[in-house]
Amino acid sequence: MDCQNGGFVEAVIMRYDSSLGKYNGKPRPGGPRSTLCISSQVGCKMGCNFCATGTMGFKSNLSSGEIVEQLVHASRLSNIRNVVFMGMGEPLNNYAALVEAVRIMTGLPFQVSPKRITVSTVGIVHAINKFHSDLPGLNLAVSLHAPVQDVRCQIMPAARAFPLEKLMNALKEYQKNSQQKIFIEYIMLDGVNDEEQHAHQLGKLLETFQVVVNLIPFNPIGSVSQFRTSSDDKVSSFQKILRGSYNIRTTVRKQMGQDISGACGQLVVNLPDKISAKSTPPVTDIEDLCIR
Repeated sequence: MDCQNGGFVEAVIMRYDSSLGKYNGKPRPGGPRSTLCISSQVGCKMGCNFCATGTMGFKSNLSSGEIVEQLVHASRLSNIRNVVFMGMGEPLNNYAALVEAVRIMTGLPFQVSPKRITVSTVGIVHAINKFHSDLPGLNLAVSLHAPVQDVRCQIMPAARAFPLEKLMNALKEYQKNSQQKIFIEYIMLDGVNDEEQHAHQLGKLLETFQVVVNLIPFNPIGSVSQFRTSSDDKVSSFQKILRGSYNIRTTVRKQMGQDISGACGQLVVNLPDKISAKSTPPVTDIEDLCIR
């Protein structure tokens, strides 16, 4: 999408059939659905080492109108059921525009249910402290990606400004006030944060919370990267520890969109390289996890 200031952002429509597969041994309800992954900024100042958007640096905030415009364009292509603020930018660093845009989306004519909207953050503590009062009913997703502060700082430079202890205290207060599950996003980086010890550290960190942990396979962000994707065996072992030892609901995000550089962590403005979307496999939607 072309912005008023001449910048470009990307939004991604994820189509899937929620009736495929089973839930608790029973056929899943629903049918074909679409989720819109929306951007809140041109570029991003968080600088996460595993994310292509961070290589752009921060360019500008989107206005509330430019955020909503992504939903307008997407609605012409597909019936959008869910909206996730997981595209370019850190939504809570553009807080006023985020709040105004969400209020427009939940009103006429869009009428998107708050429980179908998820906002993802690396952990902007002061914004989390007021998130529930300003946007009640929305889902909060936290890009945690490491269970200890030193590893988190290694892969997420912004974590230095928001220490893990302060973040967890803010999440505890948020959950106390909202009485809602928190989604924990955890990218799996081979040899960095995917060992059994990391799984136990994460389990102990989260065992007093009501959370859903979403393990995310690392998607390549160029021909040269300091990171590698964790093996399926490591991901499975990590999931089994969280489930079996700590009774934490844990899912593995299905990979989709790599062929168009539209997968998680791959959004970056590089217009000549973008090609038409191809068919993608079914994926469990994050809001479907929340409302069950």
